[in-house]
Formats: sequence, C-alpha cells, structure tokens
Amino acid sequence: MSTHTAPARSGIDGFFQISERGSTVGREVRGGVVTFLTMAYIVVLNPLILGFVADSEGNYLGGGPGDGSNLPAIAAGTALVAGVLTILMGSLANFPLALAAGLGLNAFVAFSIATQSTWADAMGLVVLEGIAILVLVLTGFRTAVFHAVPTQLKVAISVGIGLFIALIGFVDAGFVSRIPDAAGTSVPVQLGTTGTLSGWPVLVFAGGLVLLVALWVRRVRGAILIAILATTVVALVLEAVLELGARNDNPGGWSLTVPRFDGFVDLPDFGTLGQFSLFGAFTSIGVVAALLLVFSLMLADFFDTMGTMTAIGAEAGLNDEEGTPPRMQRILVVDSVAAIAGGAGGVSSNTSYIESASGVGEGARTGLASVVTGLLFLLTMFFTPVVSAIPSEAAVPALVLVGFLMMQQVTEIAWSDVEIALPAFLTIVLMPFTYSISVGIGAGFLAYVLIKLVVGKVREVHPLLWLVSALFLVYFAIGPITDLLT
Repeated sequence: MSTHTAPARSGIDGFFQISERGSTVGREVRGGVVTFLTMAYIVVLNPLILGFVADSEGNYLGGGPGDGSNLPAIAAGTALVAGVLTILMGSLANFPLALAAGLGLNAFVAFSIATQSTWADAMGLVVLEGIAILVLVLTGFRTAVFHAVPTQLKVAISVGIGLFIALIGFVDAGFVSRIPDAAGTSVPVQLGTTGTLSGWPVLVFAGGLVLLVALWVRRVRGAILIAILATTVVALVLEAVLELGARNDNPGGWSLTVPRFDGFVDLPDFGTLGQFSLFGAFTSIGVVAALLLVFSLMLADFFDTMGTMTAIGAEAGLNDEEGTPPRMQRILVVDSVAAIAGGAGGVSSNTSYIESASGVGEGARTGLASVVTGLLFLLTMFFTPVVSAIPSEAAVPALVLVGFLMMQQVTEIAWSDVEIALPAFLTIVLMPFTYSISVGIGAGFLAYVLIKLVVGKVREVHPLLWLVSALFLVYFAIGPITDLLT
C-alpha cells in the first residue's frame, strides 16, 4: 500500500487525494492523456468489429447496408459511453482506471450472439449481464470472491496481464503475428508476417519502442506521451510520402488505423443509443440458450475486471497488504454499470481496460487521470478523424513497457512452493497464450483447487473458491453443454 504521508489539501488536490498519493495535477493529466492515446483505438476498432456483422435478420448495427456507412454511429456511441463511465470511475472511485467497449466481449457479442438473434436482442443480453454483475457486487458476493483468492494468485494475475498486454502491443504493431508459414502449416506466433520484420509500420513501432526505452531509463517526464506523439509525427510523414495504406490492402501497411487526416471535426450520430430489447433473445433463441450466453458474458466480465483492477492497483502502489485496491466496492459498481450502459448504448459491454496501466506508468495515481481520459473520449465524438490519425504502431510501445513493469512483481511468488507456483505459472502463461485474461484466471483457480485436493489440504481452499472453480468448469465446457442442450 502507498506510504505517502503528504498533508490533506482542499480543492481538486484534496478531492482526488493527489498529494496524499504522492502525485501532482500535471502528472495526473499526463497519465490521463497517455491512457486515452493508448486505448483511443477502440473508437475505431469497435465499429470495425461490430459494424460489418449482419444479425439473424440481415440488419447491421447502427443501420446501413453493410457498406461502412453505419460506422460513425457506432464510433460516436463507443466514445460517449466510454467517456461518461470513465469520468464516473474517476469521480466516484478515485482510481486511475478507464473503461470502454470490451475487446473479446464485443467479438463474442458480434459473432456468437447477434448472428443467432437481432442486434437489439444481443444488446439486451449485455444489459442483463450487467444487471446480474451489479447485483453480485451490491450483495457483496463479488468482493467476497476477490478476498477468497490467495494473495500470490492475485500477483500471478497481475504478472500474466503484464505479459498479455505486452503481447497485444507486439501483435497490434505487426511485430508478432499468427499466420500460416511458407510450408502451409499453421504456426502459433512468429516474427513479423513472414518470419522476418518487414514494412515501414513495424519499423515505426520499433523506433517508437527504442525512443520510449531511452526516455524512460533517462527518467524523462512524460516519456510515454512524448514517444507516442513523436512516433505519430513520423508515421504521418511516412504515410503522406509512401501511401502505405491499411494492412488488409497492403501486407506492409498499417495495422489498425492509417495515420492520415481525413478532416478534423464531425458531428456525432447517436443512432445506436437505446437499441436493445431486454428479453428479446429469450424468444428468438430460447431461454436455455439465452441464459448460457448471459452466463458466458458474466463470467468473462467478472474476472477480467478483478484481474485488471488488481494489476492497476499493484502497479500504482495503491493496493493493501492483501492486494486489495482502495474503494474496491465503488470500482466494481461502476464497472457493472458500465456493462449495462454499453448494452443500452448499443455498443457492447463496457469494461475496465488494462491499457490504463500506460497512464499509471506515466505517473497517474488518482481518479483525476480517469476524468481527463473520459473528457478526451467525449471530445472524440466530435474529433474522430484526429484520433484516427494515431496508428497503433505509435501507441502500443507503451503497452510493451508497462508489461515489463508489471512483470517485475513475479518475484513476490514463492516459486519453490509447487502448490502455489504451478497455479501461478498457468495463470501467467495462459493469458497471453490464449489471448484471454479469464482463461488464465480460470486455469489458475482450477489448478490451485485440484492440487490442494490431491495433497489433502482441502481446508485451505475457501468455499467460494470451490464455487468459482465449478463455474469455470462450466465456462470451459460451455460449447459442449450448449450443443447438448440445443
């Protein structure tokens, strides 16, 4: 837990406990800006994931014939919900954590739910999932589960997330990819897109990472922000001269967003807001199938957020001796409301973002950073073209650095004690290997319970951990169960 003893102050400093946590207003603002820049891609990426999938009736989210004309509405809704909920997180929980449409969750909604029902039905299930999570928080169940998890497993969750977000950075930059090799066999991951680094965007990422590391080891203030902005300028010049385009059209192109200005201001279209049917899916796909989908969404959201807030709190030095962040109940309430708001806004479940660690790496320690991030999201509704100019190759070096910082906690795990070391190992490695925080947590929990059962130390397992492990068994077997019941 933070040991800063600065005297309490009034105004913004006092409200956000800035001096008390050893920070400054300037550092919080920089951290908020960096977090925004690191996760602003969601305003562009969420529409790409949700906008080109037709529901069971052939309709596209936000309207339009599937030609991309619906994307501005999804982008505006994405920015609006992310902005409001991130400000809420900063104001109520005073925690440097930002929220937006959940990656992975949005793909699940698009490809596993909407294709079986209508978009309104799918968003209705998201709202129901958020309500269920909120009930678990208000009854204290979610907090009780958190306290039931052994401290060293919480550390493993933080370390695993560090590796996970570092991998996200490498993949989003094109430094690492998963494609068939020259012999036609599939390889899990490889360097670049052909086994070697190729293309200017990858070099932009590598140069940005080198610059960031150099600034960081020199202890330059604003190192992450400076690196992102400088790398973006280089990317804009390269695109203007070489016209590389997107990777979908050119293997040597940019990964998620092309760094070019297509204007500065655009009025937001809120066509997705309110487009949900609370119980429509129960009619369109059946009660059992609908409940299983809600359960899948809920379990993933439940543990993703717990892992994320633990990792952020640990990196910021805010957690107590048991690895619990301050005002945890408020953090979980806001996160639950975010899921409801995401469904009601028609842009999929919103959840806490591990990219917030980039702002913490820049020095953010309070909710003021989240308020700054939220305000920038709201501004993004009008300036989507400007945000779109920042390529992922310029932003994701921050994720690699933060992954290193979070990895340093691995020394807190007793690696000589196999009863905790093996579950911790599975937790850490399966997050990046499966590209899922929930899978890593679930595997770690199951391994911990199994080992305690085998060695005859059942009493050391908290009753709630038995329950959660049983739920994870259902989660991992959700495919066969669904096939059996439908």
